[in-house]
Amino acid sequence: MYSHPNARLTPISRQRLIRRQLDEGVPLKALVAQAGISLRSAHKWLARFRDGGITALADRRSVRRSQRRTLDPQQLQQAVDLRHQHCTLRRIAGALKAPLSNVGRVMNSLGLGRLKNLEPKKPVQRYQWERPGDMIHVDTKQLARFERVGHRITGDRRQSSSRGAGYEKVHVAIDDATRLAYVEVLPDEQKATTVGFLARAAGWFSEQGITCRRVLSDNGAAYRSGDCRKACQALGLKPIRTKPYTPQTKGETIHQDPPGGMGLRQCLPDIG
Repeated sequence: MYSHPNARLTPISRQRLIRRQLDEGVPLKALVAQAGISLRSAHKWLARFRDGGITALADRRSVRRSQRRTLDPQQLQQAVDLRHQHCTLRRIAGALKAPLSNVGRVMNSLGLGRLKNLEPKKPVQRYQWERPGDMIHVDTKQLARFERVGHRITGDRRQSSSRGAGYEKVHVAIDDATRLAYVEVLPDEQKATTVGFLARAAGWFSEQGITCRRVLSDNGAAYRSGDCRKACQALGLKPIRTKPYTPQTKGETIHQDPPGGMGLRQCLPDIG
């Protein structure tokens, strides 16, 4: 067995120390002073000798003496079957007569820690309207303003902060069929601003030869307002709103250069 290079005692010197204490009656305090070890260490070797004899004085591996208990293959299969029956972890532990912590650890390792993981995920239902203008997706994105160069360039977070600079709202309208997009960066997303953007977007799409018929938005206050409803009626748009907490309904991809050569247009008005 490999011995630690800084060890004060080797297995032979440990045996000699134990023999002098047991056979000759030399006090441990005197022996530890001569060997240059602690009294606690001497008691440790003495206890090991009494438990296992001379062989117990050899160096041991640093691996744990006791390992965490786990489930045998039969218990594991039974636990998985019960879990697929939507049994709770506590109920499974009671049925297997196993610790709850072991059952929970095993179920987490198998990805069955949560009941929602038992049901297969519903496949994503993708759709695309055939004709341009049949569906226009609108949404907004909040972006922070920067008054100075950021920390990713300077490397100093303390000197690169732009606290109090405010935010800008990016309003986006995307045609579902062509992915042609109209974008404006505006100071807010109030109903007046949103209605104005919607009117300009419909006009721009009309210039590109696309007649807008429907508009899909989330349930923001501006899109639910009476002004937005009236604007849709005036523009000949049918307003449609997504299901709450389902943002993937209007997750569309913008092509920078879609077929026909019409790229992404971005209007940057003077917002002061």
